[in-house]
Amino acid sequence: MAASLYRNRGLLWNMTRREIWGRYKGSSMGLLWSLFTPLLMLVVYTTVFGGIFQARWGGSGSTVEFALQLFCGMTLHGLLAECLTRAPNKLFDHANYVKKVVFPLEILPVIVVISALFHALIGVAILVVASTIIHQALFASLLAIPAVLLPLVLLSLGVAWFLSATTVFLRDLNQLTGLLATLLLFLAPVFYPVSMIPEPYRPLMRANPLTIPIEQLRLVIAGQWPDWLTLAVYSAFSLIFACVGYAWFQKTRKGFADVL
Repeated sequence: MAASLYRNRGLLWNMTRREIWGRYKGSSMGLLWSLFTPLLMLVVYTTVFGGIFQARWGGSGSTVEFALQLFCGMTLHGLLAECLTRAPNKLFDHANYVKKVVFPLEILPVIVVISALFHALIGVAILVVASTIIHQALFASLLAIPAVLLPLVLLSLGVAWFLSATTVFLRDLNQLTGLLATLLLFLAPVFYPVSMIPEPYRPLMRANPLTIPIEQLRLVIAGQWPDWLTLAVYSAFSLIFACVGYAWFQKTRKGFADVL
């Protein structure tokens, strides 16, 4: 898996750059939309939940603190949600490549993940700036952000490989992934902390793939180091899932040309 990505790194870089720029091609604001969109959604969610419903993080704190915690969840959910919604169509969008024997099809889902990571990193940059302004300090724990993001990226790679390959044969998945992305938004601790969940339901919350990275990112933003043991276990699971997704993609790719 790693050898394939390294061998095709030049092609992967060029196609990813074209993917990102192509999304904003023709718009007057260009890449600024990738900055404007999360900020706009943050303002809307904060106004509705923090202003109208008077929601506070864990029942205490200010609207500003609520916005900071909310943005942590939104940023990481956006990364996985983009992979869920865009990966199933990737092979259909590039069906002309499927019949080219020499083309490395496995990089197509990776392009989706890197594109999603690009937008997530913009959100993280906004988060770091906001945290520094609010807390009036630049925490050393912010150096752990890559360690928090990497496991989620690996998990997203596995999801992208699995969905892009499976949707070729089972196109109903394309209709379910959007619903799943919405469910993850409300079933993950995006709008609320895990501490607000009744004890009997917390194991289900812990099984959500977004729970651990969101919680760890919130610790880092607040100036605390993440739980390294939890991150290590989550990283191992994510790596295994990425390998399984890649193996499934390679196993099924022989039938892509016949179906497409």
